[in-house]
Parts: sequence; structure tokens; C-alpha cells
Amino acid sequence: MSASVSTSTGDVGSTGTRPGMGPAARSRKGFALDLATVARRSLRGALREPEAVIPALVIPVFFFLVNVGALEKVAEAGGGLDYRAFQLPVAVIFAVTGVSRANALVADIATGYFERLLLTPVNRLALLLGLMVADFALVVALCLPVLVLGAVAGVTFVTGLPGLLAFVLLAGAWGVAFTGLPYTIALRTGNPAAVAASFVLFFPFAFLTTAFVPAEALSGWLAQVARFNPVTYVLAALRALVSDGWNAPVLAQGVVATAMVATLSIGLALLALQRRVRTP
Repeated sequence: MSASVSTSTGDVGSTGTRPGMGPAARSRKGFALDLATVARRSLRGALREPEAVIPALVIPVFFFLVNVGALEKVAEAGGGLDYRAFQLPVAVIFAVTGVSRANALVADIATGYFERLLLTPVNRLALLLGLMVADFALVVALCLPVLVLGAVAGVTFVTGLPGLLAFVLLAGAWGVAFTGLPYTIALRTGNPAAVAASFVLFFPFAFLTTAFVPAEALSGWLAQVARFNPVTYVLAALRALVSDGWNAPVLAQGVVATAMVATLSIGLALLALQRRVRTP
């Protein structure tokens, strides 16, 4: 059996083999080519659908301006806190979380394009990981306008350019770590509405944390929830890079929190991919 599958955004596969999680004969070079092809197609699709990306930039800018405007004087009343620098990582987290090409994936499933891809020798893992590579590029691009806004507002990085690069990389890693959840929903349901609603999963992460005040200002049940919220540690690491310097324990906690979320969410997405690939 053979099939030729292509779209206006580029070919993804050609002569086919039987479906599975990827033919053993595929070389590492073949996997890299498949990964790059899927990522390139996904990025081209994102450029053709700016309406799917622009809200991810409007929301963090809105929250940054509102939070700073409403709470800056109160938060800085005790002295020792630069609230604009404190809020910049929150704006970036809002910008990068939930941004994925899961909507494009569910569209491919709905149109039957995904099933046609399974008739080609394209590596099955590349079908998902290629999308995540594109997601990383998107979230890094979304970080930049927010950082420019922070610079205009007077925020500077005490860690300099290396700290700025580490900030973007950590924020991008968190963004990709969270994408496993919408991809899991897309692969399990094939339902566009369910994928669109997946961003709701982030709200507990976003607001039950140190988004508005430092951890020491929290009390009661909220302090306990924030303590176990991975976003708390990601925000702390990003804030350290902005205001405190190279605080190794805080940075390590941010990396570990990101890795834990990535292991869970991407693991679920890989299981969902395996199930869809093996489903007749």
C-alpha cells in the first residue's frame, strides 16, 4: 500500500508502510527530517492563523498593566519590592501557557488528514514532538513583546543578557511542558471545543500561587495550595533572574517543577498518541 500526503504548507510523508509507533528501519536522520517537516508545517499554519496567537499576547499585557496600575503602590508600601519586576514573570507565564498547535492537530484528525499520515513512513513520535518544537518557537516569540513592555516600564535584569536568555528558555520550557494537556485532549477526543476549553486547566495554576503577592504575604489555605503549585516555583525562578541574581536553589526548583509538569503532561500526550495510532 502506498499513499502520497501533502498540503499547501508542505509534504509530510510519501510512500507508506503499515501503521505503528514508527518503523524500526527509520534512521535518526529520518526522524530529524520528519520532526523538522512537521514543525515547519505547524509554524506556517500559525503564521496563517494570527487570530489564534494574538490573544495569547493581549491577555498578559492587559494583566500586567492592570495589576501594576492597581496594586503597585500598595505592594511597594512596605519598601523593598519592585512590583513591576515582580509582575513581569507573571505576564510572561500568561503569554506562554496554553499556546499550542493542538487546534491544528484536532483539525487534522477531524478532516482525516492525520489518519492519512499514518499510511506514510513518517515517524509517529515526530507527529507530536514536531508540533511541540513549533510550540517552543511560538512561546519564545511571545516572550519578546512582553519583555519589551517590561523594559519600557523600567524593568532591568540584574543577571544581564545571560539571565535574560535563561529567563526566555525557562519560560519556553514551561510553555512546552503545559502543551501536553491540550494535545492529550486533542488526541483522545478529536473535539475542537474540548481543546479550546483546555486553557481553563491553567487558571488554578495561575491564580492559586504567588501571582499577585510574595509567598510570605499569603496565609491560610491559599498559602498551602501555593506551596504545592509548580507555578510558584517557576515564578520564583524567573523573578530571581530578574531581581535577585543567580540563586541556584531557587533556579533548580523552577527547573524541577517544569520537568515534573512536562513528565506528566507530555507522558499523557504520548499515551494518547499511542492509543490513537493503534486504534483501527
